Amino acid sequence: MPVIEQSDYNFPSIIHRNRHVSTIYAALFKKFEVPGYTREKKELNDGDFITIDFIINDPKKAVILCHGLEGDSRRTYNNSCAAYFQEKGFSVFAWNNRTCGGEMNRLPRLYHHGAVDDLDEVVQFVLKKGFEDVYLIGYSMGGVQLLNYFGWTKIDERVKAGVCISVPTHIATSAAVLKQGFNRVYLKNFTIDIKKKLKYKAAQFPDFINRDQIDKISSFDEVDHYFTAPLHGFASRDDYYQRVSPEFSLKDITTPVLIINSLDDPFLGERCYPRAIAHDSAYVYLETPKYGGHCAFPLRDSMHSYAEKRAYDFFTSCKESGEINNA
Repeated sequence: MPVIEQSDYNFPSIIHRNRHVSTIYAALFKKFEVPGYTREKKELNDGDFITIDFIINDPKKAVILCHGLEGDSRRTYNNSCAAYFQEKGFSVFAWNNRTCGGEMNRLPRLYHHGAVDDLDEVVQFVLKKGFEDVYLIGYSMGGVQLLNYFGWTKIDERVKAGVCISVPTHIATSAAVLKQGFNRVYLKNFTIDIKKKLKYKAAQFPDFINRDQIDKISSFDEVDHYFTAPLHGFASRDDYYQRVSPEFSLKDITTPVLIINSLDDPFLGERCYPRAIAHDSAYVYLETPKYGGHCAFPLRDSMHSYAEKRAYDFFTSCKESGEINNA
């Protein structure tokens, strides 16, 4: 039932009806000031840590922002979203996955699409501060983590709803589409950043990470085969893709969540539009605008994006209708 057949995001400016223009503009040219965050280092049970940036406004309602692959808490999309929700009176928490946020973590483990244990640490960090209404927003990989968290975990009743933006619900097809045409430019940028981190890790832990294999990386195939899967307990790259793709956990979600995936997203494969699952679910909503690019959705009359405005509207409608965390 919750397939939104007609998105309100249909008419961006002509230039932004090009998927690559929208995506590159949002990633490289759009600027938004970093909020005046307080940063706290959260120690984890395994001896590692993550960092969480936050601003306290309303002591009862908060939004948690989950960044994308090779992103961090202070990416432009996060800054814009944080500012928008601050204007609406929310407290904002923006967390950094391991190795992100400017400080390398302690252990061989990095981060991955199924790292719901670390996301749960962030949620518990927020709940312990006494918030009564907590909402989550995830961008790209952060959206995957959010969906898996909702599908794999017993969700606290204070966590009310989530929104996922430009989320690859089927990891294998997303990895494949990034090897095609102009998309290889994005892939190259990702692999350059990932190689730098892996080389640092290889120097830290030469018994865990083979330095020679890093130079073989040309796509996510090598990243996930040589590093992501073995470092994080998966049997193989294919096992990793299967187990962390939200396509296989969406059916278990019992907390309202909206997926906003544009049809022109250059990062998403054909199986990243789970219409059948959303149609049969009481909790998974799917909106597929014709335009929007990847984590972009620019508006003509605002520095904010359609996605963050839509997220606020979704949270408001869930609260007003009472359709929040009925688990």
